[in-house]
Amino acid sequence: MRNAETVLSVIRDRGNRGLPLDDVYRQLFNPNLYLLAYSRIYKNNGAMTQGVTSETVDGMSIKKIEKLIEDIRYERFRWTPVRRINIPKKNGKTRPLGIPTWNDKLVQEVIRLILEAYYDPQFCNSSHGFRQERGCHTALTVIDRTWQGTKWFIEGDIRGCFDNIDQKILMSILREKIQDNRFLRLIETLLTAGYCEQWRYHSTLSGTPQGSIVSPILANIYLDKLDNFVEQTVIPEYTRGKCRAENREYSRLVKLAWYYRKNGQFDKARQLEIKYQKMPSKDVRDPEYRRLNYVRYADDFLLGFIGSLQEAKEIKEKLKTFLADNLQLEMSAEKTLITNARNEAANFLGYEILVQYSDNKHTNGKRSLNGITALRIPASFVEGKCALYMRNGKPIHRPELINDDDFTIINIYQSELRGYVQFYSFAQNIAWLRKLQWVMWSSLMKTLACKHKTSVAKICAKYQKTVKLPQGRRKCVEITVPVEGKKPLVTRFGGIQLKRNLKATIEDLPRVRKPAFRNELIKRLLASECEICGATGDIEVHHIHALKDLKIKGKKEKPQWMQIMSARRRKTLMVCPQCHDAIHAGKPISQRVSR
Repeated sequence: MRNAETVLSVIRDRGNRGLPLDDVYRQLFNPNLYLLAYSRIYKNNGAMTQGVTSETVDGMSIKKIEKLIEDIRYERFRWTPVRRINIPKKNGKTRPLGIPTWNDKLVQEVIRLILEAYYDPQFCNSSHGFRQERGCHTALTVIDRTWQGTKWFIEGDIRGCFDNIDQKILMSILREKIQDNRFLRLIETLLTAGYCEQWRYHSTLSGTPQGSIVSPILANIYLDKLDNFVEQTVIPEYTRGKCRAENREYSRLVKLAWYYRKNGQFDKARQLEIKYQKMPSKDVRDPEYRRLNYVRYADDFLLGFIGSLQEAKEIKEKLKTFLADNLQLEMSAEKTLITNARNEAANFLGYEILVQYSDNKHTNGKRSLNGITALRIPASFVEGKCALYMRNGKPIHRPELINDDDFTIINIYQSELRGYVQFYSFAQNIAWLRKLQWVMWSSLMKTLACKHKTSVAKICAKYQKTVKLPQGRRKCVEITVPVEGKKPLVTRFGGIQLKRNLKATIEDLPRVRKPAFRNELIKRLLASECEICGATGDIEVHHIHALKDLKIKGKKEKPQWMQIMSARRRKTLMVCPQCHDAIHAGKPISQRVSR
């Protein structure tokens, strides 16, 4: 049986060469693909969440994989309807979320691995969502570095994209390159498996399953038609001219200033220099020069256009017509906007994007700001996040953290702040996060003071320290927890540099492929040995939600299985069926077999 990486490499090679994918269904018989899929999804928060059945990742075993492969080999495998719940959105509406059973998740991840390996090399460069080595930061990097001089932003949003994908069109797109009817049938039955809401079954006549592991790659395959239309049809039509024509008035003043300077009339030359430095050197209204740029992340896309407003409206209508006629999708009228890049900001991926203009900013005698794209933190984001830690305009404590220890509380605040800073590391106004940092610091101090029933001043005196960091000495909230026989645990709040980091990009794929490695979890599972009693044979994996579930209040002694997991700091434990049943029943477990 071939290694999973070898199988995916062969499929990826066919995708690179544009060859059709045939006889792919038999790859679903490879247990190594299921082990790879398991190693990738067992850590997900939803792995312990039940679908319409009580089955979760807990109890995973080689035997289950063998049973799944046998059902798929003889086409006995049937998708289970997903359990649907509604997630509230910021605008007061709700978004449906489907929760599949564990077996369905595992098979979907295998399908996703195959589809991603084949289709990803064929996707357009303008697509950045749900792809390896790509994400929000790669999309924003393209905008920041290549969209200079943009006049109009066309913000695009597809209304209910995942819910409204036409299943017949999607299957026809898949049939263009996949020539295996059994594999296509498996995907088609997944799309029509339906869902259960309030324990009532509903059929799915359109869309891809919300919350499904395979939905993002299917959406990318579907919307790749839009990417190709924009890149191969719209962009060539609205891109012309190598460079803008020269501004004749600017050139005249430059030559005249040179003449005055040559003849020693420096005052007149300087006056002309001040005058032409406030003028563009090129004709910004040149009718023979047009540029159109495009990026897409999932169902949101943004176009940057250098041209007239009328042409920008034409581009928007062409996209609207293509989506409606070819993909049966509709653009959201309230979210699809044409924005003046100089006077307004476009919203994309949580950033405000605009083009800067200033005649007074000079570097090396030249205007250095005009036409440069700016990525900024929205003021609404800072105010919204500050509101989470405030009440009536003042920072407050967080009562839900009172029962945690000081180390955990400080670590939670620091991880939240680090997440905000890392996401907005491209923003030119990243210093705006100082206000949020101060509000979070005040909330942290009040939370610790409330926990210990003391004053904020005493908490500051206890935990606030001056720490030497790479960027210099900084005042931080720091706590050190000694550990016997090991290095002490240290965590701090603060000390994160609020400085724009232009290198915060995702690296390109390495030219030399790294050798395949086996996940530690898979090594332990293939060892087929119970980590409690030492029995060999059929082994299952006991999963828990989080390490904090291993804590027991009071002085009650932990069971042996908890002690093992706590010592290893692992959320998984390889156990035999007898020990697994004893764990769930709360019964004592026999001692490990001596050797």
